[in-house]
Amino acid sequence: MAGTASTDQAAGLWHNPLRDERDKRVPFIAGPCCMVIFGVTGDLSRKKLMPAIYDLANQGLLPPGFALVGFARRNYADEDFASVVLEAVKKHARTPFRQEVWDHLAEGLRFVQGSFDDDAAFSTLADTLKNLDETRGTGGNYAFYLSIPPNMFPVVLDQLSEHDLAQAKPEPDGYTPWRRVVIEKPFGHDLTSAKELNALVNRVFPEEQVFRIDHYLGKETVQNILALRFANELFEPIWNANYVDSVQITMAEDIGLGGRAGYYDGIGAARDVIQNHLLQLLALTAMEEPTSFEPMQLTTEKIKALSATKLVAPLDETTARGQYTEGWQGSEHVVGLHQEEGFDPQSRTETYAALTLHVENRRWAGVPFYLRTGKRLGRRVTEIAVVFKRAPHLPFDQTMTEELGQNALVIRVQPDEGITLRFGSKVPGSGMEVRDVNMDFSYGEAFTESSPEAYERLILDVLLGVPSLFPVNAEVELSWRILDPVLAHWAAGGKPEPYEAGTWGPTSADEMLARSGREWRRP
Repeated sequence: MAGTASTDQAAGLWHNPLRDERDKRVPFIAGPCCMVIFGVTGDLSRKKLMPAIYDLANQGLLPPGFALVGFARRNYADEDFASVVLEAVKKHARTPFRQEVWDHLAEGLRFVQGSFDDDAAFSTLADTLKNLDETRGTGGNYAFYLSIPPNMFPVVLDQLSEHDLAQAKPEPDGYTPWRRVVIEKPFGHDLTSAKELNALVNRVFPEEQVFRIDHYLGKETVQNILALRFANELFEPIWNANYVDSVQITMAEDIGLGGRAGYYDGIGAARDVIQNHLLQLLALTAMEEPTSFEPMQLTTEKIKALSATKLVAPLDETTARGQYTEGWQGSEHVVGLHQEEGFDPQSRTETYAALTLHVENRRWAGVPFYLRTGKRLGRRVTEIAVVFKRAPHLPFDQTMTEELGQNALVIRVQPDEGITLRFGSKVPGSGMEVRDVNMDFSYGEAFTESSPEAYERLILDVLLGVPSLFPVNAEVELSWRILDPVLAHWAAGGKPEPYEAGTWGPTSADEMLARSGREWRRP
């Protein structure tokens, strides 16, 4: 046993000696560590990161000596920073506020003031972390969360490298502390910039130390795709081109740009959502069964699926884009995109994007995957709809099945997380009439415990060093390789088609499916 423990220590791993690795019933608890958040005064930190850290502490999933360091230009003392965190926790935390949990967490809060190019500030950061190692027992294990614009990555990464914070040196007992970096999307704006960004990050942090956050992958319903497919014999025999007619992946928002117009102009719906969220959902839906749920095995199968994913030509007929105009969102009259403050009236940036893709392998040969996303659509919803082929209906005449649609398995990612199975059932009465009915599974009703926020799961996985839910270089670059030809085609000419706010997108998106006799599912 002693030899195993020392081997683990030399490898930079921390293990609970009372925990059997095979026991998955009890959640893993992070070992001694500290998280540093750059850009800690931004919206993401206040609304998501700080509350998630408190919720993890409230569930007993953080080590007793956990420390959180904020880095920003604000002139805060540690007490001021604690007040900001407390306000964020009380306003946005998922779990109930408990004073004893907060008091213990607050002991490990520190703030470092400075700009990203300030050498003195990073020297102070290094001293602060060293002090926390001694006073909180964080063991030299640091996670750096870059909640900052991508153009600031080079400055921060270079500072971490120059101040010996990116890579740890072995301790006298042979243990090497870990260092990890967390990067928020966007991961570049095309394939070339994504490769440059990956090379920049990997120059300072090796790939195994890089965690690219796609918060969709932290959602319980997204992870349930794997459970649904591979834990049930029911679905695997029909999860292929023999039975599936098409797959529709939708992320619809009912909000407009509001104050984000300046950020969004030049990015657009395809870059903002399809390149990361929707192509990751496609990969999980289309991938083959991994040999295990070890991170490397999952990643390998996702890379295979993305490698086989190709655009369907001609792009004029198999893609659609649009910009919302004024209209009614429920009972509220809303302005159009060009009336949003800070948006260029001549801009061709799309707020709606739809693509047709094929996964060119034996399982999915000939099955179209339709991806769509947009703002100011009919309602807020994210779902994956696996639409099955029609039955031949040989025993039925046309009048018996005229109200029967296609069977569909719908995985609802948000907001009402769950799964719906749509199938045909006889209408009560003396005649034989078949009509669509739904069978629903809801997370909120089936389980007594509420689902954790995506950032809870992802931050814990960062601290545990489990990269299963984080895209690697190859996935990011393959996604851009799929999307880049569409962006180039759109940039070469034409402009987005207008669609009224509160509707389900431009006419061209409906025509895109109608050419093959299909139609968009109404969520």
